[in-house]
Amino acid sequence: MRAGTLVGAGLLVPAATAAQQRADARGGGEPEEDVAPPEDLMREHGVLKRVLLVYDEAIHRIDGKKDFPVEAVKSGAEVIRTFIEDYHEKLEEDYLFPRFEKAGKLADLTKILREQHQAGRRVTEQITQLATAQVLKNPSSAAKLKESMRQFIRMYAPHEAREDTVLFPALRSVVSKNEFDALGEDFEKKEHQLFGDEGFEKMVDRVASIEKSLGIYDLAQFTPHA
Repeated sequence: MRAGTLVGAGLLVPAATAAQQRADARGGGEPEEDVAPPEDLMREHGVLKRVLLVYDEAIHRIDGKKDFPVEAVKSGAEVIRTFIEDYHEKLEEDYLFPRFEKAGKLADLTKILREQHQAGRRVTEQITQLATAQVLKNPSSAAKLKESMRQFIRMYAPHEAREDTVLFPALRSVVSKNEFDALGEDFEKKEHQLFGDEGFEKMVDRVASIEKSLGIYDLAQFTPHA
């Protein structure tokens, strides 16, 4: 029993040490809790969803011929470009899709997801170019901006829903436990490399600021009252 206890303790040391090292790198404190790869990707989808709500509000304002801070749309597009397209989607393309395709699972789905990533990047570029201070003064430009945002929402709502309910839950079936755990470490390293410590939290704060500039941060306002 003593030997078993020592071996068990020895097996726990590397994981605990890795977690403590991350805590020490942030300046001490409690070890950071590991986030499983699917959960990591799903919470990043939460950032995407909140930008889709920003786009939806902008569309509503354009339809109602109401002024709004167009820079909120541009800032939302920048979050999409840096955090979703250049980081989140690259994780999927580099780490997830090839594993499913090698295993002969969900290859038809990953093909469509890749194509939609490319289409989304084109639409994000359009939104970035159109979201200027002068856009609301030009009905034609405002209509183009509205259509670009509408297309983005129309594609990404089902896109992320399919990933959350089909692709991500199937990840464990195409990787070993060691691979699964290693993916979590790889994702975290990439996030820290691109955005520093607490990159996800920083993006959530940034999106919250955009929501506040549009007056849609207060969650209670969305509650229907009969």
